[in-house]
Amino acid sequence: MEKEIILGKIGAVYGIKGWLKIHSFTEEPETIFDYSPWVLNLGGNKQNIEVSEWRRHNNGLIAKFTDINDRDDAQLRTGAEILVSDVQLPELPQGEFYWRDLIGMDVVNEQGYNFGKVTDIMETGSNDVLVVKANRTDAFGKKERLIPYLEDQVIKSVSLDEKKIDVDWDPGF
Repeated sequence: MEKEIILGKIGAVYGIKGWLKIHSFTEEPETIFDYSPWVLNLGGNKQNIEVSEWRRHNNGLIAKFTDINDRDDAQLRTGAEILVSDVQLPELPQGEFYWRDLIGMDVVNEQGYNFGKVTDIMETGSNDVLVVKANRTDAFGKKERLIPYLEDQVIKSVSLDEKKIDVDWDPGF
């Protein structure tokens, strides 16, 4: 079953010929243009769109789309999410995964304590952090835990098959 993945967002209009600023969420910003076609989602209204040209501009990216030729038409797309089908994402080598694969996984420590499920991943300056929604019967009364994604130190293993992340983390923390 295909899922739509948000790869970026349309920013402000650039110039008068229909160019728009692009905010890429990909690790290497330019690789957003490796995916095609795009689906723009603005307030639940979706539209297939094709990039005809793109280029770097200052510290960002700008793009021109087929059939958008003036500022007014471009203005109608500002703020739209850029979606692609997950089948467009490259296959990863064995043992690697996308962050989105971690959402919904159980987080369990070495003593068998189940912290709950991963609901989000936050990027911080130093390391990423798993946002774990605690089980309703959490023994420590926690509703949510933030667990740093530090491989080997905190994160001991990730099993896509079992949908489980093993951690070295104190449940009282």
